[in-house]
Amino acid sequence: MRLNPNLRRLLVAAVMLVTLGIAGCGVDPGAAGCAIREINQAFQIEYEKVLAELGVRRFKVRRADAFVALHATLARFGMRIVDQDPDLGTMVVDAPAPRPLDADEWRKVGESDLPLLRELAARCVGPLRTQMIRFEPEGLEVVIHVTVVEVAGESEVALTARMSEIAPPASGMPRREYLPPSATRMALVKIWAQMEAELRAARRIP
Repeated sequence: MRLNPNLRRLLVAAVMLVTLGIAGCGVDPGAAGCAIREINQAFQIEYEKVLAELGVRRFKVRRADAFVALHATLARFGMRIVDQDPDLGTMVVDAPAPRPLDADEWRKVGESDLPLLRELAARCVGPLRTQMIRFEPEGLEVVIHVTVVEVAGESEVALTARMSEIAPPASGMPRREYLPPSATRMALVKIWAQMEAELRAARRIP
């Protein structure tokens, strides 16, 4: 999918955070920092691939209808409306992490992406210390930014996201930039599927 330059900058800049939990491992701060950099670099590449593929969707409906459907979709996932401007087609929502994923979906993310995370971290801290590493959604809020614009008679919907810390992690490790690849993909697929269901229920699409 070809992204316009402004959207590209938003997608790169507005990213959900990932945290390493290395609790009680006695890892040297330099080694921990090295592990975080390794993971960030790898996850950034995967994140950008997923966003280029799934971060923007077009629907053959009016912008107002797309806006209403997405509003309902995010509300169903427990997201709170922080700000919205239907005339401009912009919306900001938030919720405690890992929403819009539920606990079972987050568990599947861990099963899918923790092996890669630990493999990357092992380059810096050694394989024996990586078993305590996990993703920490606790103390974070997911903030999703929505833009809906009219393009060639259709509505183009773009989603970007970031994480905002509301409490420090139990591990004491710094929050990182990029969400696990499986979480990014799973959340986008979930949002688009529900949005289509909302549009069908409103008889806006067949």
